[in-house]
Formats: sequence, C-alpha cells, structure tokens
Amino acid sequence: MRAWNHNLAPRLAPALACWLLAACVGEPPRPQALPGAAAATLVPSATPALSTPVPTPSPTPAPPVRIAVIGDYGLSSPPEAAVATQVAGLAPDAVVTTGDNNYPAGGADTIDDNIGQYYHRYIGQYQGAYGPGAAENRFFPVLGNHDWQAPGAQPYLDYFALPGNERYYQVDVGPVRVFALDSMPGEPDGTTADSVQGAWLREGLASSGACWNVVVMHHPPYSSGLHGSSEWMQWPFAAWGADMVLAGHDHSYERLAHDGIPYVVNGLGGGALYDLGPPIAESQVQHDGQYGAMLLEADAHTLRFQFVTVDGAVVDDQTLRGGCGG
Repeated sequence: MRAWNHNLAPRLAPALACWLLAACVGEPPRPQALPGAAAATLVPSATPALSTPVPTPSPTPAPPVRIAVIGDYGLSSPPEAAVATQVAGLAPDAVVTTGDNNYPAGGADTIDDNIGQYYHRYIGQYQGAYGPGAAENRFFPVLGNHDWQAPGAQPYLDYFALPGNERYYQVDVGPVRVFALDSMPGEPDGTTADSVQGAWLREGLASSGACWNVVVMHHPPYSSGLHGSSEWMQWPFAAWGADMVLAGHDHSYERLAHDGIPYVVNGLGGGALYDLGPPIAESQVQHDGQYGAMLLEADAHTLRFQFVTVDGAVVDDQTLRGGCGG
C-alpha cells in the first residue's frame, strides 16, 4: 500500500478549506494548483446561441378543376338554352360533350345556331355570329351519329379546332386527361379494341401521367336506355388504365359499374327525352325525367362527379379517390 505523505497535509489544508467555503456560499469551486504544479487557466465555454425555427408555410392547394359535361344537346331549343344557362352557372374551366352536337343532320347551316349560340364563350378560334370565343379552346366535343350524317362530318371538323386528327384526341384539363373517341362504326381508324383507334387509346392510357384518365364517346358500351348497349365499344377500358367512361346517345342519365369503374350515360343536354328500360345488371342510378348537366371536380387526389337537373335536383353525386395520391 502506498503511504500517505504527511508533509502534504499542511499545504493541502488551506485549499480544502477554500473549496468547502465556496461550496457553502453557492459559488462553484475553483480548482487549486497543487504545490509544484503549473497553474491551470480556465477558459469559459461558449454558450450556444438560441434560435427559433421559422416555420415553412404550407403551399395553398390549387382549387379543383371544374368540367361540365353535356350530351345530345345541339337542337337550338328551350331545353338546350336552359342547360346552357345551368352550365354557365357552374363556371366550368372546360366543357366536354358526349356527342350529337348538331341536329338533325350535322349541317353547316345549323351548326352555329345549335352550338355557338349557347357555348361560343368556350370555343377557341370561334368564327360564328354569336359573340366572342375563348382565347384558348375550352370546348371538347366528341362526334355523334347526327354529326356524321353530314358527309365526312366535315361541318364539325371545320367548326372546331381540336387536337390530333380531331375525330379522336386527348387533352389535359388540370389533373384530368380526357380521351375523346369516335364511336361511329364508319370511323376510318376503326372502333374495335384492336383497331388503330383502339391501339392509340391503349398506348395513351399506358403512358399517361395524369392523375385521372376519363374516356368519352357517344355510343355507350353499357346502357339500359332506348338504344341499349353498344357492344363494339366494350373495350377493356379499366384494364388499360381508365378511371371513368362517359357516353351519350340515350337521352337519359344512368350510372353503371363495370370492371370496378363508373360508366355514365349522359344524354340530357337538350334533345327529346327518352324513357329508360329495365335496368341491366350493372346499373346503379337512373333518371329520365328532366334535362341537366354533369359537373366533374378534380384535384390530384379526388374526382367528384354530379348530375344535376336544370331545376337543381341532384340526381347523382359520387367521389372517386386515389389519383396521384394512391
């Protein structure tokens, strides 16, 4: 065992007493140098500066895009005028049609009265007689059987400035990509799933980066209405990536479910009303009593669609969830 050096005690006593005194009065002890040791220099520690984190404001989400959908409307009639007034009140960013834009026979002499009179404010490059058009086109029709009654549907093709070959095309409206098809059996690029038009849609849906893909045509793949289902248009839309299918031709409203996505028949834009028949298996909602329009509201995560009559009755109101959010 190492022996205690008694000679150090007298020299340590003052230091010990000083240390004890400092502890009693609440001051921190100061280290004392031992005899023969070099004096220590105390360097105060730097006190870290306190900072208040500045919160990053959350970006304000963009309002949903609004798309009005009308069908079988082009008749220059009081019902069409009522639906057009309803559409204007919806303040849509775009108007989409499900065909039969120009009764009775798609003629050049009737097209402006049937369309431009009511919807010129949405039509880009508008050359008609009813006022100014849109600086950028916001009116996206599809061809119907009455539009095709004019040779080559030429008045329709001359009247509108649409993308692609104008008979079928795609356009983006906010987070929604609209694929407009020509469902007439006389379409030069075909109307079957393995046709040129079918391949165009399949490839377009596969490569689409849009949050929502909506396919629009005139002839309904499935319908309980007067004309019934159009079997040649029963393409695998859901498997290809569509979120929703819209059609017209039957002058009624019907929502059906097929392959997990909604199919909607919307033909109540102004033409004579048709009675619905017994509902087919996929039918979920039916209405044939009053004219009206659809409103689609879409953001990155939800797609809400309603059908509302001209007198304000809500016939259908559904919301799809997912989009770019899952």
